[in-house]
Amino acid sequence: MLQIAVTGKPNVGKSSFFNSATLSEVEVASYPFTTIDANKAVGHVTNKCPCQELNVICSPRTSRCEDGMRLIPVELVDVAGLVPGAHEGRGLGNKFLDDLRQAKAFIHIIDASGSTDEEGRPCEVGSHDPLDDVEFLEHEITMWLYGILKKNWNRLVRKSLSEKLDFAKVIAEQLSGTGISLEEVVDSKKIIEKDIDKWEDNDIIEFLDHLLRRAKPMLIVANKADLPTSEENIKRLEEKYENVIPSSAESELALIRASEAGLIKYFPGDSDFSILKPDELSEPQLKALNYIKENVLQKYGSTGVQKALNKVVFDILDMIVVYPVEDEHKLSDQKGNVLPDAILIHRGSKPRDLAFVVHTDIGERFMHAMDARSCRRVGSDYELEDCDIINIVCR
Repeated sequence: MLQIAVTGKPNVGKSSFFNSATLSEVEVASYPFTTIDANKAVGHVTNKCPCQELNVICSPRTSRCEDGMRLIPVELVDVAGLVPGAHEGRGLGNKFLDDLRQAKAFIHIIDASGSTDEEGRPCEVGSHDPLDDVEFLEHEITMWLYGILKKNWNRLVRKSLSEKLDFAKVIAEQLSGTGISLEEVVDSKKIIEKDIDKWEDNDIIEFLDHLLRRAKPMLIVANKADLPTSEENIKRLEEKYENVIPSSAESELALIRASEAGLIKYFPGDSDFSILKPDELSEPQLKALNYIKENVLQKYGSTGVQKALNKVVFDILDMIVVYPVEDEHKLSDQKGNVLPDAILIHRGSKPRDLAFVVHTDIGERFMHAMDARSCRRVGSDYELEDCDIINIVCR
């Protein structure tokens, strides 16, 4: 399952974001290191299901379908808060960084209101600049990778030169435990136009900065967006960084719980909600709901939590959803389940790639594929499109 890390310094709302995204009950408190171990749980990205378009009733197995919207699972890792100097062991140090190894992308939660200092301690609202937190986290992760490479750098260079090895492969092997691929190393190595034995420390860091942005891209979630000091900070963040989502994780959590209690009608990512049982809501509850509507939903279009998950998967990681079936006429598997599986796969993937994602054995026995909508065979060079329904034909 695709893994995404939820990162950031302590006390910025990481656990609230994680709870609202996964409906998990992770401890929430306003002091550093509440989260000691990385918590893992399943969240969902949302994409329109083909069931309504094709007028069929789907039978999801590993995902869900609600009112024509498919909820596809992804694994979220709530990593304990990082502080400056974590790569040198400060705070809980490298343990936190090690928890990021297998993540394909980072959701970086920052306190857009500026009410927590660089260590994650509460401070006067607006007294800290949240833009400083973006650069701090990127620096910590880069320096973590630098520490992995630097301790063996001279030996790796000598080995590459004496044995005439491709140095990109040598680096990739050294970083193999971080989830970084050879292709990503090769691409990033091109930015340093020097022979490898001439690289200095700043060259290694520049290379790793580029590698990190390519191998583990980051989305900035500007949390606590409803607070008065947040609006101007969010504008500044959006001017400087490409991927920024304003968010109020506490608002999302409140709306989900009210929906589960049957008090309101709300679906994650909605821009509004409707009250179902006004007589059962107390005056403070009504006041809280009105606050969320005015200061979050009407201002930003959503609480930002679901939007953040979708942004990471579909835009930053550039993935699509494809539905493999075994009977293209009935749109089903062997047991008759209609549109049973929704598979996340990178845009540009081919039918054979899908076959390997479904199962290695299916990939190895792949012959060709059928487009279930047209019931026609598609070529091996066909690029899969979002919401394709594909029958994989094997030997």
